[in-house]
This record gives sequence, structure tokens and C-alpha cells, in this order.
Amino acid sequence: MKVSYHGHSVVKIETGGKTIIIDPFITGNSLTDLKVEDVKPDCIIVTHGHGDHLGDTIQLAKANDALVIANDELAIYLEWQGLKVHNMHIGGSYQFDFAKVKLTPAFHGTGLHTDDHQIIYLGMPAGVLFMAEGKTIYHSGDTALFSDMKLIGERHPLDLAFLPIGDNYTMGPEDAAYAAKLLGAKTTVPMHYNTFPVIQQNPQKFIDLLDKQNGRILKPGEVLEL
Repeated sequence: MKVSYHGHSVVKIETGGKTIIIDPFITGNSLTDLKVEDVKPDCIIVTHGHGDHLGDTIQLAKANDALVIANDELAIYLEWQGLKVHNMHIGGSYQFDFAKVKLTPAFHGTGLHTDDHQIIYLGMPAGVLFMAEGKTIYHSGDTALFSDMKLIGERHPLDLAFLPIGDNYTMGPEDAAYAAKLLGAKTTVPMHYNTFPVIQQNPQKFIDLLDKQNGRILKPGEVLEL
């Protein structure tokens, strides 16, 4: 299995001949190495309905006939946009042909801002557990620190975790380092930082705060083999 990071919260997983992309915020993401026209996903997983996570989902899904996995409200909204969706919700899991996917809690908000100053509510934000080839990956989505991360790590021993460190909208480096301790992943990668001025962080600060956890800073496009 190949797992790559592409700036902000964009993660790509290649397994079983399928390509899965999580939170494909490409257009407007100054840190990504990706171009929308070059991304060919079989499946897209969206953690929540903010624009910097929903990103290019609609364009990518239509261009590639990709399945979109999201919470029920967000999935319904995307189905109304003509997409092929699989509705899920927090605590639920489903065995797809490429992986088992489970949604976990995330403490954040969600919703799209319209041009006429309305907010479309798109369900509760979530994290993602992705289980394939005997490995388990955790993408927390946007979230604060919460104590049940310990249960996530105990129930699903993690090979790889992606945690936000940008602060302001999510955990900062200090809380993310404590989250890494609770989760106990073999490798933890920081995400959701430096895309905007308000979330500027030095990822090395997060790495230095880790106890015995293995932290890894990934450059956009860098690949890990699991």
C-alpha cells in the first residue's frame, strides 16, 4: 500500500489497484503538488463539508465516475449534485472492495458558505479509519483534542495517523502531540498547517513534542510504503 501527502489535509492511498483520495482540496491549495486534471481517483472520502476539505470533490468525482464516501447529510447533498455516493455516519463501518472504512468522531464544524450569505449545514464532521492489506490508517479530519482518541487507538491499533497541527481552527502542536500519545500510532504525520496565514506552524515543533511516538514530516507528494 502506498500513502502520500499532498498539502493541507490531502491524503492519497493506493491499494488493490484502486486510488483513494481524502479531502481533495487542490484548487486554491498553494501547498499541493497535485493538479486536478491529473488526479484519477476511484474513490473520494470527505471528512466534512468545509470548502478546504470538500475541495474539488464534485469535479473529480464527475470526471472519474468516482464513489464519494461521506456522512449522510454531506453525501445526500453531493448526490443532489449528481455524484455516486455511499452514505455513512460516525461509529459506522463498511467493507468496500478496496478497504474497510469507519468514521470516527471529530470535534469541529461543517457547512458550505453560499454566495447569498447562507450556510448549508452538511452533517457532523468525522475522522476516518481506513483498513486494508492488514494495515490501519487514521485521518482525523479537522478536530480538537479529545480523550476518546485513546479508545480509537486501543480498538484499532494504528500503523499511520494524520493529525492537524495548525491551531486556530484545530489542534495546535501541543494538543496534537498529546493526541499522538493517546492514539499510539506507529507513525504520525502532521497536516493542516501553513496553507493560510492563520495556521502557520513549524511542523518540527510538533515532532519535538512527541514522547516515544515516531513523527514524520512529509513534503507534498512524498510517499510512504506500508
